[in-house]
Amino acid sequence: MKVIWPFRHLGLKLLSLVIALLLWFAVSGEETVERGLRVPLELQQLPADVELTGDVPTTVDVRVRGGSSTLSRVAAGDVVAVLDLRSARPGRRVFPMTADQVRVPFGVDVVQITPSAIAMVLEGSASREVPVVPAVDGRPAPGFVVGQMVAEPASVEIAGPESAVKRATEAVTEPVSVANARERVRETVTIGVLDPSLRLKNTRSAVVSVQIVPAPMERTLRNRPVHLRNLPPNLTAEAAPTAVDVTLRGSREILNRFEPDEAVAYVDLAGLGAGQYQLTVHADAHEAGVTHIEPTTVQVRIAGVK
Repeated sequence: MKVIWPFRHLGLKLLSLVIALLLWFAVSGEETVERGLRVPLELQQLPADVELTGDVPTTVDVRVRGGSSTLSRVAAGDVVAVLDLRSARPGRRVFPMTADQVRVPFGVDVVQITPSAIAMVLEGSASREVPVVPAVDGRPAPGFVVGQMVAEPASVEIAGPESAVKRATEAVTEPVSVANARERVRETVTIGVLDPSLRLKNTRSAVVSVQIVPAPMERTLRNRPVHLRNLPPNLTAEAAPTAVDVTLRGSREILNRFEPDEAVAYVDLAGLGAGQYQLTVHADAHEAGVTHIEPTTVQVRIAGVK
């Protein structure tokens, strides 16, 4: 049988006792204080088919109590409020905040949490395809304009709260610079959605091709005769003035080969009887576009045949 000597290593045992007593006196004599902290709010276990909407608080105010030296060592991040949302379902919900939902260091107690409950609005999740709309920045070189813009992929799948998904009409790209460009610009850029409650499910970038084409030109044809269309056979008519200027717009190639006689100015007299009228002048110009006619109207006098 082993004999136990109670006085063996007596010096070490006495030293341990003295240290323990000193620690007890230090702790028991330390002042207990309270301190207010603004701490982060962590949301955990949110179901995959539920989305948060509106303003969601990111912090709460917590009042803690403990020894002055203990609280003086509490740093940012040592105290965190945790809200378990595993039972959340769509609708307006209120979640109570209690002391056991706050993580604190040893020796620190939670006295109060403000607010005592967190109100949230939750919606069911949804997703759908929306088109990708390219964006450009800057201006091409003088004499050139931006033509067709194509994004690849042409559409992406977005996800988020059901109401926000229904409102969404497009995803946008980071602007592609076309500053001083004279030929096609092709660039890989980031895709995003403007509504912060929405997100992209998969694709994060797109290849955008921007055509840079010669700018349309304008050409004015002077003194084009005004034709009188659809005049009944038993009537005569005359216009004042009898000629107008027609301004055309199109590519350099089209306007260079355009013959003046191809632009036909006219007024339509269908259904009109004898009398005096102020009528709008129209023009046909085949491939070119008509941007302006001067004057825009003429006075037409219609009379019966004598």
